[in-house]
Amino acid sequence: MNTLLLPPPPLHIRLPPLHFSPPPQFLRHRQYFLLSAASQQLNIKTINEDEQDPYDVASLPNPNYDFTPLLTFLSTNYNPSEPSQPDPPTRLDPAELRLAESYGAVPAPLWHSLIKNLSSTPASFSTAYSLVTWLQRHNLCFSYELLYSILIHALGRNEQLYEAFLLSQRQSLTPLTYNALIGACARNGDLEKALNLMERMRRDGYQSDFVNYSLVIQSLMRNNIVDVAILEKLYGEIEADRIELDGQLSNDMIAGFAKAGDIDRALYFLGVMQGSGLSPKTSTVVSVVNELGILGRVEEAEAVFEELKEGGLKPRTRAYNALLKGYVKVGALKDAEYVVSEMEKSGVLPDEHTYSLLIDAYGNAGRWESARIVLKEMEANDVKPNSYVFSRILASYRDRGEWQRSFQVLKEMKNCGVVPDRQFYNVMMDTFGKYNCLDHMISTFRRMKAEGIEPDTVTWNTLIDCHCKQGRFGKSEELFEEMRESGCVPCTTTYNIMINALGVQERWEEVRELLGKMQSEGLLPNVVTYTTLVDIYGKSGRFNDAIECLEAMKSIGLKPSSTMYNALINAYAQRGLSEQAVNAFRVMRGDGLKPSILAMNSLVNAFGEDRRDSEAFAVLQYMKDNDLKPDVVTYTTLMKALIRVEKYEKVPAVFEEMLLSGCAPDRKARAMLRSALRYMKSTLKL
Repeated sequence: MNTLLLPPPPLHIRLPPLHFSPPPQFLRHRQYFLLSAASQQLNIKTINEDEQDPYDVASLPNPNYDFTPLLTFLSTNYNPSEPSQPDPPTRLDPAELRLAESYGAVPAPLWHSLIKNLSSTPASFSTAYSLVTWLQRHNLCFSYELLYSILIHALGRNEQLYEAFLLSQRQSLTPLTYNALIGACARNGDLEKALNLMERMRRDGYQSDFVNYSLVIQSLMRNNIVDVAILEKLYGEIEADRIELDGQLSNDMIAGFAKAGDIDRALYFLGVMQGSGLSPKTSTVVSVVNELGILGRVEEAEAVFEELKEGGLKPRTRAYNALLKGYVKVGALKDAEYVVSEMEKSGVLPDEHTYSLLIDAYGNAGRWESARIVLKEMEANDVKPNSYVFSRILASYRDRGEWQRSFQVLKEMKNCGVVPDRQFYNVMMDTFGKYNCLDHMISTFRRMKAEGIEPDTVTWNTLIDCHCKQGRFGKSEELFEEMRESGCVPCTTTYNIMINALGVQERWEEVRELLGKMQSEGLLPNVVTYTTLVDIYGKSGRFNDAIECLEAMKSIGLKPSSTMYNALINAYAQRGLSEQAVNAFRVMRGDGLKPSILAMNSLVNAFGEDRRDSEAFAVLQYMKDNDLKPDVVTYTTLMKALIRVEKYEKVPAVFEEMLLSGCAPDRKARAMLRSALRYMKSTLKL
């Protein structure tokens, strides 16, 4: 990512605040000054005479200046880029010379304030630039890098990043101009340039400051590209440079790690911040509670929430919603109801999101009547239910397998006078797709278009994916082309779906072509792309291609996921390649990933297919030693391994151990037991 210029934070942050009382002479020209196209306006703050400010310009000699003649001259007679004007000049126009002499005693802080105000609006920016070059031409104000950094900062705020970089080339880069450029890049979302600039700044021997790091992290969060690896890299630099975390940077670190999904790191920084005597912002605490809730760690979420209240901060609706979301996630209905009750007792009004979460909770518990009561309560409190609320009700039915209730939800929605939106239709199509009701899904798609709602990438992805899962690859390819023709640009997820479909059909040349097309459109393969490739290559026995994908992923800085290794281990297992499966498992552990039940079951299966039953049982022991509870698939696969090596007499003992461990046998497990018992019975007769 490029990181060049950070506009210095507003001058009141990096420089002492400037207050000055406007002189009478200036006030006489104030009306003209405000109307002048060249000067726009200069915001001047008067302070109480009793206040003592060491940085008050009024306390400096001769603080009364009228800048109108200078600004008029700059906007009409002065061309800063005119080649005939050498620097320093050899000849001066008498009028310009008189101007320079009349402003020779103006203190630097006053020039800074004037330039800052002129550059704050695009209409007067050219005057601000002319003023900077004029001051430099006459050596009237030193620290020109500060003046240029003010201009760069203003360009960044006005989203003129290219112009900011051009302007920075007029001076050698100093810490001030570096800061201005980095800030401009961060505020405009160009993180690549921002990070590159910070790296270049370090190479030039300058130390970045905490403001730069805060701006970069805020930009990462604002653009939803916050990543744990980037945050760790930034923190490593902060530690290396011995930069002390201030309150703002601490808050940004906590919120950044929480949003990136590394809640343990966020909690660490929260503890460090509190240990330093700093108080986190309410929004920071809410981000932590929200992420803990998403992960189902509701006890910790509640503890952090209580700390918020004990710290003297009053939780608002958003904070309560974050905690409520956690209880809904784990199905703790009584706790969810208690949170809403506490909100009302504390005088905090529930909003649409609060009610939609509560409806989610009732829907997940199968209490449709309670959800209807919440809808009535919303109306009573003048909170009109929207399409999102009904989409959550529909999603809860979908997740519980009650797809037929989709029509009932749609009817209830219309009775409340709520018009379905794109999100509702997307959930509805996904519901039909999950239960193989493709005809209903297509009719919903047509109704959506008939109502004037244009499909988005989620809509098209749902349609394409559901047809792929049903093996209707021809139709999915037609929909993919229709999506492109409609003007909806496929995203990485769309390509991942199509790559998987082509891989299932073993159309390898087309897989490569599609990958090339994806990258030519500026879409880079992500973790899901590589996982999909490893899976389809592995299932087809193209293990060399699968390993190449794994290595390519690591080479570009992406961390392989457990899902990817599970796919590779399972692919080896299906072909009885137990040694290769074990090697993949070792690499997975070497990458710092914890083994999952799925990976362990695949290993058991690999040894079973390879007729190595003793190693299969060694995997079972490894699971027990590492607090991985075997499931019904583990025991069923072990029974299958015993039957494969004709050790039928040991199968009943495995089945009994499964029962004692609390695993409920499924149809396949019972079938394995019956098969072993039948064989044992037939051998006894002989």
